[in-house]
Amino acid sequence: MAMKVSYNKLWKLLVDKKMSKADLRKMAEIAPNTLTKMRKDEPVSIDVLLRICDKLDCNIGDMMDVIKEA
Repeated sequence: MAMKVSYNKLWKLLVDKKMSKADLRKMAEIAPNTLTKMRKDEPVSIDVLLRICDKLDCNIGDMMDVIKEA
């Protein structure tokens, strides 16, 4: 059974904070290709996730889910 990552919570959090994905990329110093991976719900390094948590003052569970694929 495979696991999949979903960043839907992060995108909703950005909307709530009236921020764009570009704002997040600049603020958390995320490489453009890393943000592309996140848009495609692909895994990224824990370092990136922790930087985002720090900048948005949230927890990893507030911005992503890990989902079992059937």
